[in-house]
Amino acid sequence: MSRVLVTGANGFVGQALCRTLIERGHAVTGLVRHAGGCTMGVREWVQQSQDFIGLDAAWPAGQQVDSVVHLAARVHVMQDRAADPLGAFRATNVEGALRVAQAARRNGAARFVFVSSIKAVGEADSGLPLREDDPPRPQDPYGRSKLEAEQALVHFGEASGLDVVIVRPPLVYGPGVRANFLQLMNAIAKGRPLPLGAISARRSLVYVDNLADALLRCATDPRAAHGLFHVADGHDPSVTELAQALGKHLNKPARLIPMPARLLRTAGRLTGRSAQVERLVGDLRVDISRIRAVLAWQPPYSVDDGLAATARWYLSTR
Repeated sequence: MSRVLVTGANGFVGQALCRTLIERGHAVTGLVRHAGGCTMGVREWVQQSQDFIGLDAAWPAGQQVDSVVHLAARVHVMQDRAADPLGAFRATNVEGALRVAQAARRNGAARFVFVSSIKAVGEADSGLPLREDDPPRPQDPYGRSKLEAEQALVHFGEASGLDVVIVRPPLVYGPGVRANFLQLMNAIAKGRPLPLGAISARRSLVYVDNLADALLRCATDPRAAHGLFHVADGHDPSVTELAQALGKHLNKPARLIPMPARLLRTAGRLTGRSAQVERLVGDLRVDISRIRAVLAWQPPYSVDDGLAATARWYLSTR
C-alpha cells in the first residue's frame, strides 16, 4: 500500500483518480482549496492559499506521503480575461507546482507525478502521432506554462533527488466532463445540425478512468521512475466518428452536415475563430508506445466504453 497525496482531488480527474487509488488499497490524502467533493475514503486537507503559497509551513505534522500526483492547475480557457494570461498561468502552473514539489520533498515524498498536457508539445501533429521526444512547440499561454513547469520540476528533481514523473494527456472526457465536450453532447442531444459530417481529422482522447489507471501506475510503479509519458485511449476517432458514436449512445443520431474542412477554415478566419476550428479539422494524435513498453500499460477501457459511460451520465442528469 502506498500513501498518495492528490492535489485537486475534488476535481473531474481527481475524483476518478482517488476512487481508483482507494479501490486498489492505497491511502489517499486530497489537497483541495475548498472543502467537500472528495471521493469517500479520502482524507481531505483544505489549504486555501493562492497558488500553494505557504504550503510547506502549513504541512500537517505527521502527514507523510510516498508520492504526490499534482492535478491542480489553472486550466486552458477559450476566452481568457486575465490582463497577463501567461503570467497568470505561470503563477499557478509553474510556481504553484514547484511549491507543492518543494513542500512534498521536504516532508518525505519520494515521487512527484506532474499531470501536464499534450498542449505542452503542440496543437497538432505533423503527419505522425506526437512522441515524448518530439521538439515541443506550445502555441498558447497554457501550453507554454505546462512546458515551463515540466522543465522547472525536472531541474528541481535533479537537484533535490525527487523522482519527477510527467504525464501528458490529450482531451479528457468521461462522466462529469465540461467545456467543449459537454457542448458537443448538448448539441447532439438537442438535434442541432453540425457541420462535422466530412471531417477526417483524427484526435486522440483519453477516458478519465483510463487516465486514472495510468496515473496510479505512474505514482506507484518503480519502472515509472523519472519517466515522461503520453497517455491516450489507443484509438483515435475522427471528429465525424466521435459525433456519430455519441449520437448512438445518446439515442439521438447526430445530424451531421458534410461541410469540407477548407470551408470551415475559411469561416474560422472570417469570424476570428481559426484556433477553435483548427481543433476540429486538424489532426492531433498521441503516440502511447512508451508507456506501453515501459509500464506494460494498456488502456483498461475502449473509446466506446468511455463514450457509453459518458452518455449514460449525461442522460442521467437530464
